[in-house]
Amino acid sequence: MRISSLAAALTLLAVAATPVGVAAHTQLAASTPAQSSTVARPRTVTLTFAEAVSPTASAASIVMTAMPGVPNHGEMVIRNFTTAWSSDNKTMTLTLRQPLPVGSYDVRWQATGADGHRVTGTVSFTVN
Repeated sequence: MRISSLAAALTLLAVAATPVGVAAHTQLAASTPAQSSTVARPRTVTLTFAEAVSPTASAASIVMTAMPGVPNHGEMVIRNFTTAWSSDNKTMTLTLRQPLPVGSYDVRWQATGADGHRVTGTVSFTVN
């Protein structure tokens, strides 16, 4: 009984002493347009991460998921944009050649942080 109590105490101490950031992966800190927002025809989309990410191992796509008046609209990948990074590699800016038309969109991103792990996510918004 005494040995198992000691083992449990040592395990608890080891877990409590582990730095929190060791297992943390990069996260999306902000986006423009914001998640679930409705905006007028944007020409840029920005994704800002909580830490610097690797531009060569990170990417985003813009997908139109619905168009008003078109039932059963299939997904349409938007390709007319360029990608640029901030000097600190925290912000990815997608600049469209033309504003997005009215519809619903997903920005699907993947980013690799300093820990080498790739994380993915989606920002959804509507253009009116």
